[in-house]
Amino acid sequence: MVDPVDPADPDGTPPPGSPDDHDTATTAQAEGTEAGVGAGVGAAAAAGAVASPGTVEGALARREGDRLRFVGAATRRIARGIDLDEIVLGLCRATVPTFSDAILVYLRDPLPVGDERPVGPVVLRLRRTDRLRPIDDLTGAEGAGAAGGAGELDFSQLPMVGPQGDLPAAELCEILPGGALAEVLRGVRPVFASSEGAQDALPELLGAEHPVPRGRRAVLAPLRGRRRVIGAAVFLRSPERPAFEQNDLLVAAQLATHTALGIDKAVLYGREAYIADELQRTMLPHSLPQPTGVRLASRYLPAAETARVGGDWYDAIPLPGSRVALVVGDVMGHSMTSAAIMGQLRTTAQTLAQLDLPPAEVLHHLDEQAQRLGSDRMATCMYAVYDPVSHRITIANAGHPPPVLLHLGGRAEVLRVPPGAPIGVGGVDFEAVELDAPAGATLLLYTDGLVESRLRDVWTGIEQLRERLATTAQLTGLDHPPPLEALCDDVLDMLGPGDRDDDIALLAARFDGIAPSDVAYWFLDPEETAPGRARRFARRALARWGLEELEDSVELLVSEVVTNAVRYAERPVTLRLLRTDVLRCEVGDDSPQLPRQRRARETDEGGRGLFLVNRMARRWGATRLSSGKVVWFELSLPGAHDRR
Repeated sequence: MVDPVDPADPDGTPPPGSPDDHDTATTAQAEGTEAGVGAGVGAAAAAGAVASPGTVEGALARREGDRLRFVGAATRRIARGIDLDEIVLGLCRATVPTFSDAILVYLRDPLPVGDERPVGPVVLRLRRTDRLRPIDDLTGAEGAGAAGGAGELDFSQLPMVGPQGDLPAAELCEILPGGALAEVLRGVRPVFASSEGAQDALPELLGAEHPVPRGRRAVLAPLRGRRRVIGAAVFLRSPERPAFEQNDLLVAAQLATHTALGIDKAVLYGREAYIADELQRTMLPHSLPQPTGVRLASRYLPAAETARVGGDWYDAIPLPGSRVALVVGDVMGHSMTSAAIMGQLRTTAQTLAQLDLPPAEVLHHLDEQAQRLGSDRMATCMYAVYDPVSHRITIANAGHPPPVLLHLGGRAEVLRVPPGAPIGVGGVDFEAVELDAPAGATLLLYTDGLVESRLRDVWTGIEQLRERLATTAQLTGLDHPPPLEALCDDVLDMLGPGDRDDDIALLAARFDGIAPSDVAYWFLDPEETAPGRARRFARRALARWGLEELEDSVELLVSEVVTNAVRYAERPVTLRLLRTDVLRCEVGDDSPQLPRQRRARETDEGGRGLFLVNRMARRWGATRLSSGKVVWFELSLPGAHDRR
């Protein structure tokens, strides 16, 4: 179907029009008219309207100056709008009551973006209406100013403007190809209601059941953007007010042009903001995992509402052995390119983490990846691995601000971590340090936007952050840590009005750990007797924990997994049981080949082990390590709610 409202560009841009002389008394209501008086007079003189004030030429010059001032003030008000509603509101407030007594603005639904072509029927939706209020609604100077130019208005006689202030009109209008409305919109230029074609176009737009004014008391102005007509505006005047003049069509054209171009910009800006939000949302985690022995919270703040995409990111990645990798990084810049680079580095970090590489090795590979992306791709990154069983954390740094550790007693400590070079420099080594991570402590990883701005250097900001954490811990008491979510909010509250120069990514980790009494660990030689020994060890641990109800299931599953490990292992097999909110069993060996579940045939003697694990376990999985693999499964504790 041919788009009925996709006209060719008109020949030239209509020159600025003007309202008639009865608008002079109300011109001051339009914003900025006082400042434009001198400009209007100068424009009139340049047009040759140099005459004494008492002559006809002088009156015409005054009217021309008023028109120019009105158009200038109205277009400035329209241009100030950023989003769609502000632009349409600017058009309504600029024209009512100075230019018309009422206005209706119709826009395409949905509005096209850029070069998009409509795929269905073209529909106009009533976006906004505005009208001059009745005299009874006006008080004091406002009422006198609004009615002074035209006397008391009888709104019951104004078509489409009822005494209760409603503007009855059709909310939706489908433009029929070849119809009167399509022809008027294709013509682009505003027309009077009495003009050829408009007499049928207005009822088609507003609804046949609603009467429309005839003659020159209504102007239908198409709203044309850069590519096509995107709507229409209807200007109305009451019977008590002089009708529109020919020059008012030029005024309507000027207002419609500025409004349509502004709407085009707003739609494009809205699409870019939507793309930016979607890009940022996909680049950052939708939710944080809930690994055993640690609680997590995060925050992300863009540099500004107008620049929502940046290069900051955070991540928490579960690792084998109930460990978790904590990552915070910052790519230089605040553009789509920075966000794209950030996404690639974050994906690379996730892949490297699944290989269970040491933190320093992860940063080394990230550095190589950044160099492959380009010579100017620079980023900082902090990569830490927390082990809840050993209560230790291993941290490697690539030019990132140091983390802060808030101890249970309220002491906040800036950790001494080797600074390292940023990712992308190339040819540098990264060093990792292993530190204590006591239960109840909180580790705070962040990007430099939190501690650095034009008003303070990074080390001053780090010291302020440390003091803020210590103060917050004092308020909540020394015997228990502050709530994690509230702590993140309190940290962000330290930012002043001038402290938001950069994106901010924040990741907080509360170390709960796993008590030694909840861990059982054994080494098993890869022999035929290993499955039997594993069953005995597991039975003893369950008896110590009071979990005898799980003996049959655990013995069966442990026997199957250990048997599979012994078949391929050359070095001792590890068996570990962890009691937390679930019972977790981990079996490790030195073979890198991951087991795969398959359906065994009736004649097969084996191949049913993982099938049993899959049917009986709450969850299970296998992870390749740098020195082999770990196969694990989880069982719900007796009486616990299964969250699978």
